[in-house]
Amino acid sequence: MGSTQRSARRPRGRASATARDSTLLLLFVCWLLQTCEPKSPKASKPNILLILADDLGIGDVGCYGNDTLRTPNIDRLAGEGVRLTQHLAAAPLCTPSRAAFLTGRYALRSGMDNDEYRVLYWNAGSGGLPANETTFAKILKQQGYATGLVGKWHQGVSCASRGDHCHHPLNHGFDYFYGLPFTLINDCDPDKPPDLWVSVAARCSRYTRILALGVLTLAAAKLSGLLSVPWTVVGGAAGLVFLFFITWFSSCGFVRRWNCVLMRNHQVTEQPMDVGSITRRMLQEATAYIQRNKDRPFLLFVSLLHVHTPLVTSGAFLGRSRHGLYGDNVEEMDWFVGKVLRALDENGLKNSTLTYFASDHGGLLEATEEHQQLGGYNGIYRGGKGMGGWEGGIRVPGIFRWPGVLPAGRVIQEPTSLMDVFPTVVQLGGGQVPQDRVIDGRSLVPLLRGDVEHSEHEFLFHYCGQFLHAARWHHRESGRLWKVHYMTPRFQPVGSGTCGDQHLCPCSGDGVTQHSPPLLFDLSSDPSEAWPLSPDLEPLFHAVVQHVGEAVARHRGTLRPVPQQLTLGNVLWKPWLQPCCGTFPFCSCRSDDGDSSSQEPAP
Repeated sequence: MGSTQRSARRPRGRASATARDSTLLLLFVCWLLQTCEPKSPKASKPNILLILADDLGIGDVGCYGNDTLRTPNIDRLAGEGVRLTQHLAAAPLCTPSRAAFLTGRYALRSGMDNDEYRVLYWNAGSGGLPANETTFAKILKQQGYATGLVGKWHQGVSCASRGDHCHHPLNHGFDYFYGLPFTLINDCDPDKPPDLWVSVAARCSRYTRILALGVLTLAAAKLSGLLSVPWTVVGGAAGLVFLFFITWFSSCGFVRRWNCVLMRNHQVTEQPMDVGSITRRMLQEATAYIQRNKDRPFLLFVSLLHVHTPLVTSGAFLGRSRHGLYGDNVEEMDWFVGKVLRALDENGLKNSTLTYFASDHGGLLEATEEHQQLGGYNGIYRGGKGMGGWEGGIRVPGIFRWPGVLPAGRVIQEPTSLMDVFPTVVQLGGGQVPQDRVIDGRSLVPLLRGDVEHSEHEFLFHYCGQFLHAARWHHRESGRLWKVHYMTPRFQPVGSGTCGDQHLCPCSGDGVTQHSPPLLFDLSSDPSEAWPLSPDLEPLFHAVVQHVGEAVARHRGTLRPVPQQLTLGNVLWKPWLQPCCGTFPFCSCRSDDGDSSSQEPAP
């Protein structure tokens, strides 16, 4: 009996040990499965890809209503993400708009907006984004991100000496830069007529001839005995004329060499650059950056050269569109965007990357060549590039995509700003926005996810240079969107919607009309700003104007005096600041990959 009981107990012991082993094995497998489980996009910091077009009109893109230009890649991005219909640039020109985009602050706060000199004109100017400004790249770098910029900068290079690079991207949080420290201009293309400082150079040339004629007349009078002046006076006058000639010709006479420069980090790699291969090389750099950093969180800012004049377009795209050279350039830009998005797919990064696409401001209306439009199409919106108040100068495409986090195909009609990108990416990257300064942007994360119904922007202010041209008020309770215009540019000819032969509409002086009382529009029913409301027909006219005026006064109270970056002294060409490959003034070099005949893009 006892023997039987002992033998009966042994199986239970073995079963108990087996059960314990099975339980431990099961717990281990569960732990293993939990640790190996793929993380959702929400569980980690996303990669951030920012793509910013140059001078692209909101009406140039298919998902914003254009059915004659082919932009399938941008349209797909919108279909897979969130499309903003009231996305607004903080300024209607490159330099101030991009300063606001990078810092989340109106450009006036950093001294990067001006009335007379509204952008940077030279690589060798001393103005630029101040070192004490904080960009989203600087904050994300502190959070462990790789931070790269490929393309256009246009925020300055140096302050006091050629190598100090105080305004350079690498001094503003980017750890890699490949592109143009300046911007793309007609002068960069040898086959295009120059456009930078052409009128200044023409005036200086005329003055030089007049002064030279005066010196020759003085010398002739001396020789003929009509005037009794020392030859030292004649020689001194001739020397001053020669000095004047050298001063202006050394800058205006070599614009392509001084401004059309390609850099990799701090090093000039091509001077002047070969525009024929620039699209291919920018694409190679952008896709290579994604490949290099696929195993760590990265921020990549792709600052496109498309669609700024001179509309450099690869041969494969020439003549493909229904809208001439500009349309060809837009379609090549879309192809470029598609290739960058494909790089995300091929590296398995699509679902872990927040992708953003926008334009720095509206399309240029004054650019024409042989009666052909070379600027963008701003859709139903009035005005264009350079016009701080009219919607066409500031309303731009705005698309966010993050699969699995942001709802696909959503359309948001709330007022948003390019300045909102700063706090949005800072929040997603785990950083904090600076508390020691005014940040005008607002995080779009709750709005994009659908957690809130309305934008945080009740008021937005629209500057042209340092002059406030307009302000908008989003009255959330009623849904009405009021727009007040204090100044508007004078179109030439009247009713044309452009400033005629002027390259850009002015911000002040005789070129604008000041309105008292101001013009009032209801954008919720009149987005084209075609029908200004009158005090007689709109019972809320005076109340709205007063309320917006009070908001303007509060906003103005937050502005502080800062050193101005776009003064004449800061935008003038300074030889001691000129980025140079070689020994100045013999600056010249070619990249090994600069052959435009090889590997041309194919659609």
